[in-house]
Amino acid sequence: MASTSASLTLPVLPLDDEVVLPGMVVPLDLNDTDVRAAVEAAQAAARSEPGKPRVLLVPRIDGAYAGTGVLGTVEQVGRLADGDPGALIRGRGRVRIGAGTTGPGAALWVEATTIDQSVPEPLPGHVAELVKEYKALATAWLRKRGAWQVVDRVQAIDDVSALADNSGYSPFLTTEQKVELLETTDPVARLKLATQQLRDHLAEQDVAETIAKDVQEGVDKQQREFLLRRQLEAVRKELRELNGEQEGEESDDYRARVEAADLPEKVREAALKEVDKLERSSDQSPEGSWIRTWLDTVLELPWNERTEDRYDIQGAKAVLDAEHAGLEDVKERITEYLAVRKRRSERGLGVVGGRRGGAVLALVGPPGVGKTSLGESVAHAMGRKFVRVALGGVRDEAEIRGHRRTYVGALPGRIVRAVKEAGSMNPVVLLDEIDKVGSDFRGDPAAALLEVLDPAQNHTFRDHYLEVELDLSDVVFLATANVLEAIPEALLDRMELVRLDGYTEDEKVVIARDHLLPRQLERAGLAEDEVVLDEGALRKLAGEYTREAGVRTLERTVARLLRKVAAQHELGERELPFTITDADLRELIGRPHHVPESAQDPAERRTAVPGVATGLAVTGAGGDVLYVEASLADPETGAAGLTLTGQLGDVMKESAQIALSFLRSHGAELELPVGDLKDRGVHIHFPAGAVPKDGPSAGITMTTALASLLSGRLVRTDVAMTGEVSLTGRVLPIGGVKQKLLAAHRAGVKTVVIPKRNEPDLDDVPAEVLDKLDVHAVTDVRQVLELALAPAANGATPEVPVAA
Repeated sequence: MASTSASLTLPVLPLDDEVVLPGMVVPLDLNDTDVRAAVEAAQAAARSEPGKPRVLLVPRIDGAYAGTGVLGTVEQVGRLADGDPGALIRGRGRVRIGAGTTGPGAALWVEATTIDQSVPEPLPGHVAELVKEYKALATAWLRKRGAWQVVDRVQAIDDVSALADNSGYSPFLTTEQKVELLETTDPVARLKLATQQLRDHLAEQDVAETIAKDVQEGVDKQQREFLLRRQLEAVRKELRELNGEQEGEESDDYRARVEAADLPEKVREAALKEVDKLERSSDQSPEGSWIRTWLDTVLELPWNERTEDRYDIQGAKAVLDAEHAGLEDVKERITEYLAVRKRRSERGLGVVGGRRGGAVLALVGPPGVGKTSLGESVAHAMGRKFVRVALGGVRDEAEIRGHRRTYVGALPGRIVRAVKEAGSMNPVVLLDEIDKVGSDFRGDPAAALLEVLDPAQNHTFRDHYLEVELDLSDVVFLATANVLEAIPEALLDRMELVRLDGYTEDEKVVIARDHLLPRQLERAGLAEDEVVLDEGALRKLAGEYTREAGVRTLERTVARLLRKVAAQHELGERELPFTITDADLRELIGRPHHVPESAQDPAERRTAVPGVATGLAVTGAGGDVLYVEASLADPETGAAGLTLTGQLGDVMKESAQIALSFLRSHGAELELPVGDLKDRGVHIHFPAGAVPKDGPSAGITMTTALASLLSGRLVRTDVAMTGEVSLTGRVLPIGGVKQKLLAAHRAGVKTVVIPKRNEPDLDDVPAEVLDKLDVHAVTDVRQVLELALAPAANGATPEVPVAA
């Protein structure tokens, strides 16, 4: 333990913001008044006492004296290195400062008590370890500074107190840390404190060195990359000079490209802002590549490029007629659009309110009727560029509106890419299969199309990637779909609906002769005069070998015929030229697949027994003929009630219940044995059981089949019907009349029954089809039964079919 040993009265030498520890030797400037007064007072006192003059070195922090000082001796008075007068003072030991007192000279005299700094010998084990650790840390620090001579001196110190005070020479210690060392009187505690201070400094120094090393490596890398880029630029410059190119190609200077490009004002401002960002960003920043990609996209868009519309209205109509047979509604709509555009242009009304006169048409119809190919014909007729955008299976909203630029691999949406691909701002864009668009967690693409297809909004369309306004008001959008119900109502409301319900047999023959046959002759490697299909063969192909709304299967059948003839010619079995007639079809491609019901043997017809009626339906492939079969269960089985089969939907099941209820309540009036309906089970079946069916339009067909079953009267083979039935026997209107009548015509039906309120729909049916059909518009089921049921042969009632 430290203990007091002697009292002293000495002059005070204040040290402003400095600390001297025992064992340290420091030079002090005598120009300082306080220093000179203390030294002179000590010298005066030493004349009467033996030994060197003594002073008290006391730190003075912010004008306040510390409670502990150091007894110092004036070793020498003379000149400092700079020539000023100075004194060399050595610290001898710690003293505790007491009360002030009087003394000679201008110095401040105080009473002080010396503090014993002895440590018992030998050193305890933990103290010896502490001494060893301190010396190791001090040696490591001194070696980093290259002070090898000092290392030996520190290693030679064995006294604990002197070793701890030796840290007062450390330049990294603050004044507060040195005062703390001074005021720690216990040598062991002071050595612990000095060791901790030295350890903390070394840790900080290691961190600083690591940071400096990393920074230096980064700087070296940047300098190396800068130097290499400069060298690369110099090499490119030399190559340009060798090749005779101008220095500084415009493609490398985005600012020059933006200023030279013909951009709208707002787009130019946005592009120049991005150029500023690009110039400020470093070459290593990923943002630079994003900005360059964005600028390339903006500069490649045809902002002010437009093709001149072909205002030859008669010529455009001739192009449409030459490339597509039928489809009069679409041709008329395009002709009207061009005529209005021409008149507006002649009167200077090209742009009104920032918007032009773009059109949005929805072509809805079964597959194979020419919806997609019609888009190319429209563009050809108008003299515009054509772009097709396939939307089938698209589920991501970003496919329409683009990705935000924050995402890696971001791209503009398909609409912007279509305009970019077209190279003009007024192309014909075909949105193919718009009814096949799906939605999931990534959004609803159909909702994103609302702005694109709204003529009142699309002049300010914003793509998420571009984030600048894009004028789509001059674009002609054509959307195609197979199923109208699959298009959202809000989207359908923005488009003009044009139905393509299918082709008549005559139109198919014309299409096959003028379009399909020349194309397939070329693909089969045959000349036009080598193989000829006469009209009879084409008509039989369209009527008996294919039964569809469109012409895809017809084209495949024609291709099959030509391949067969080409193969036979190569095998030496047939000579060319060769004319294919309807009599040659069976030999070449086999028997017909769709023989009309009226052409079959009467005993083989489906309606050859009571309880079978012919209906008309609309499927995804267009109109089709639908047969309804009914039977009564044996009364001995006790299986009463109604059984329905054929994958029927809820609406169709309800129609069957309504038909059965009507006959039960009005059977007596119709002279039908309704008692059988109460005691025997009724089974109604729709063949093609693997195909789902729904809708109310089979109501009168089911009623007719049940009435035929109960009365035993056959349903006429040449009669087909469609219409919804009510409980009172009223025949209510349905949809798809045109497609159903086209299907009846293809199936060889002669008489068609439709609801009275559907008579206006007959205006859409081609005249050649109506001429071959006997269409009856009815309001009541009783009229249907009179038309459809044949009289019983010789007044006898045929046997009623019984379900097994």
